[in-house]
Amino acid sequence: VLPIADRHAAAAEAVVARLVAGGLRVTLDARQEKIGYKIREAQLQKVPYMLVMGDRESADGTVSVRSRSGGDLGSRTVEAFLTDAAREVAERASAPPQPVSAGTSARP
Repeated sequence: VLPIADRHAAAAEAVVARLVAGGLRVTLDARQEKIGYKIREAQLQKVPYMLVMGDRESADGTVSVRSRSGGDLGSRTVEAFLTDAAREVAERASAPPQPVSAGTSARP
């Protein structure tokens, strides 16, 4: 969860608490950095989803969702994001493991 400014931190903390209660692994990046820098760092760390909190999102009770691979996914309610994320986690958990191709190592 990426708050744009310090004044969005309280709303961002509430979102983090709701997502953790929903069973997701969540971190809050409350550093005083520009939002573009926070997004770029999250992409480099391969964070699958970034939830950006600004004035509009704090007032509406929504989050702006960004995917590492798909870019901006638009604004959603926290509950809608939680439902979608939980569905994706369940699908990945039930999927059979992917075979390792011949040219790559299974070691990390």
